[in-house]
Amino acid sequence: MVISESRPFLRADGPDKVTGSGRYVADISLTGMAAAKFKYAGMAHGRITKLDLEAARSIPGVYAVLTHKDVPDVRFGAIPDRKLFASDVVRFEGEVVAAVAAIDAATAARAVEAIVVEYEPLPIVDDLEAALDENSPLVHESWADYDADHVVRDRNVASFSSIERGDVEAGMAEADLVVTSRFEADASHAVPIEPRGILAQWEGDRVTIWSSTQVPFQARAGVCETLGLATNKVRIIVPHLGGGFGGKCGFHFEAHVAALARAVRRPVKLVFTREEEFVAPDRRREGMTIDVTSGIRRDGTLVARRGRMLLDNGAYTADADFFPQLAAMHLAGPYKIPNVLIESSLVYTNRQPSGSVRAPTAPQACWALEAHTDELADAVGMDPVAFRRLNAIDSGSVGVVGQTYGEIGLQQCINAAVEEIEYGSDLPPDEAVGVAIGWWPSFPGPSGVYIKIDDDGAGQIITGAQECGTGAVMTIPHIVADELGMQPGDFELIYQDTGAAPYDVGATGSQTLLNNGRAALAGARELARQLKELAAEHLEASTEDIVLQSGEASVVGSPASSVSIVELAAIAADNNLLLAHGSSEVIETPPLVGSTCVGDQGVAAWSAPQFSCHAVRVRLDRDTGVVRVLEVSTAHDSGTIINPLGATGQVEGGVLMGIGQALTEGTRYDEDGRQLNAGLLEYKLQTIADAPTIATRFIEIDTPDAGPHGAKGLAEAPNVATAGAIANAIAKLVGHPIRRLPMTAERVWETL
Repeated sequence: MVISESRPFLRADGPDKVTGSGRYVADISLTGMAAAKFKYAGMAHGRITKLDLEAARSIPGVYAVLTHKDVPDVRFGAIPDRKLFASDVVRFEGEVVAAVAAIDAATAARAVEAIVVEYEPLPIVDDLEAALDENSPLVHESWADYDADHVVRDRNVASFSSIERGDVEAGMAEADLVVTSRFEADASHAVPIEPRGILAQWEGDRVTIWSSTQVPFQARAGVCETLGLATNKVRIIVPHLGGGFGGKCGFHFEAHVAALARAVRRPVKLVFTREEEFVAPDRRREGMTIDVTSGIRRDGTLVARRGRMLLDNGAYTADADFFPQLAAMHLAGPYKIPNVLIESSLVYTNRQPSGSVRAPTAPQACWALEAHTDELADAVGMDPVAFRRLNAIDSGSVGVVGQTYGEIGLQQCINAAVEEIEYGSDLPPDEAVGVAIGWWPSFPGPSGVYIKIDDDGAGQIITGAQECGTGAVMTIPHIVADELGMQPGDFELIYQDTGAAPYDVGATGSQTLLNNGRAALAGARELARQLKELAAEHLEASTEDIVLQSGEASVVGSPASSVSIVELAAIAADNNLLLAHGSSEVIETPPLVGSTCVGDQGVAAWSAPQFSCHAVRVRLDRDTGVVRVLEVSTAHDSGTIINPLGATGQVEGGVLMGIGQALTEGTRYDEDGRQLNAGLLEYKLQTIADAPTIATRFIEIDTPDAGPHGAKGLAEAPNVATAGAIANAIAKLVGHPIRRLPMTAERVWETL
């Protein structure tokens, strides 16, 4: 089933967004509303010796100033290592020390400036290697008291994972050549166009929170946990969301604003400045140090791989506890390797916490691995594409954790991407083409929808899924309509409200179509059963002979014997409502076979993995080190493509984001652990003027036990291989890899 490109695909949220009439959190005002501002630590590591609020509280128009004393003493996070307010020690510059509610934002800002905080400076931990030393200061002195039995940890290692298969030492001894590479990746940011906003209002003992979150149900759970509230006392509503890219996943600031609103007994709104959006959230792309060694035979066959990865966790864990295992899988890559040992550590530092930015860990790990892969090909004198064709997994291959893959399209992706870009053709001396392959897991999970058809034949779909701009939720009416023989425009879509909709994990992990799409399909099929039974009774026919199409229920072979769905809805209104719900049965994760995973977090074997190959043509200015991406050819196996136009848009957006990560986007720090480029003037994003020609091909394989009609996810996969392909093109022009990400003009020029 494909939503045809010839049929108009009018997104339900499209008109409001393009006309400017749509409301975001910042646009919402309530009577008597106060403005919120936070007092941040402003330093990387220190013990609070003085906290004086009197001057701030005495400013006219200041309603309340809250600290850790005004909220429950609760730790939260994937590893519960954080509280809403710093109570003793601050561990990164953006940690919240106090929160102010005032008559307006200017007054709140003055109050924040009037808060006096003094610190005893503590040693800053900002080097990943040094943090592992037994004599290193601890970012969390009391880490052993945190309730985190699900992870392997030690001192500044928040979480550890390893993947082992075969005998890596024997494999290295068997190899004809052994190649070792080292890479470092800077941290980077999601940078959604809309800075986050939160508005809270209490009615009695219940709070409604409007939040620009990608995961409203997770936000609700966090508010309940930290403020000691029952689930039915908290409602999260998401107005239009101005992008997220993972940076608005998880929970944090909703509870601060809710606590302020309860204290001042009026609505309170917080809207971040652009600088706050860089510094305060606990979701940034993690920095990495990556060591990888591979053993190969002279014919190019991979026989062994050893890897060591250090991930910069930052000061708190957010949702990154499983990232070491995820990163290890990306360093193994979609290759056939009989002997593997990869060890990966998530390391505490006094920097901003890391988290689920689009395809977490994957672009950095893939960048390093694919640069290393070109080095391997060069070591045996093979063409890099031929080397990948030889070693990449295919249908029936056994992966690094013993998982046997069904029908997959990675080899077809390689062929399609290099064909489109005319790989191997003559190029000017300042141009080159690089190729990289990547993969990304699917994340099965529970999700639900309600579907009803009213007495006038108009339908409603109520879903807990979250729309962050990908269009995944906007595809749900098309799935339902196709199953019921109706038009997508026949359905009103109601979403982004925990008080009205069934559970969904949110816009994270490319899971919306996978899970909510399956739930929608199940609900639509239940509603189709009801319609067919009603039509069969009305037409005096067998239920099995009824088909739904073109807005009618008709008898097979007797098109004249039909009744419109509008008529059936009117009939049902008299005695039986057309109402259904659907939920997605969680897909089972394949077992590990013949492999060992220390610190297993359940992401070693992948359900319905996605595969991709990106080929990129670049031009290098040798005088300046400036690299310009001219052309990108992509091929993706994301299962059945439900909406080709939307899928193509996701690939194009992911590629452009990947170009930024490859060439310009990286966080810089001063010696005191503060960000130097926390603004759009200094943090260089790609713009439409930087966009190259992007060609996209889909290798469509109906994938059983995946999403609706064999679909898989797509939003994160295009972000995985882009930087690696650019790196390999640059390496051809420079002579060897640039070993630090981003590959800025300065770094390229210094290498030259």
